[in-house]
Amino acid sequence: MNNYLEEKIKHDLNISLKKREKEETLVLRGLLSALYNEQIKIGKDKELTEQNVLDVLAREAKKRKDAIILYKKGGRPEKAKNEEQEFEIIKKYLPEQLNKIKLLAIIKEIITKTGAQSIDEMGKVMGTVMSQVKGRADGGKIKILVERELRLMNREL
Repeated sequence: MNNYLEEKIKHDLNISLKKREKEETLVLRGLLSALYNEQIKIGKDKELTEQNVLDVLAREAKKRKDAIILYKKGGRPEKAKNEEQEFEIIKKYLPEQLNKIKLLAIIKEIITKTGAQSIDEMGKVMGTVMSQVKGRADGGKIKILVERELRLMNREL
């Protein structure tokens, strides 16, 4: 039995084919291909979990975000725009992103729970935060906020 997100992508692909939406069709086929590759990676005898699908979607979204930055730096706005359109299509399947306030609350709670008191313990905090907010926040943003909080804590001590 396929999971909900995979089925939704397949359903949306059929709709985009019927509507002859070339860009969306291309992106959705790419997502299904990435999911198929993930299935091969974990083994044909195991089913993709919702988390596997979210991980693949997050990876594909990150590829687009990175490409957008590189194309803009390289003076290729038309390519950046294309990547932005692809990102918007993928984003529809990702869970809603946490805002900065909620993310900071989670980070502070985890710092308290882990007892982290310095930047040296950043790895411990990052691992816990990443597992808790998986797919709902950008790792780079999390790193910056965790580092800031640990540095602020260290000044208070």
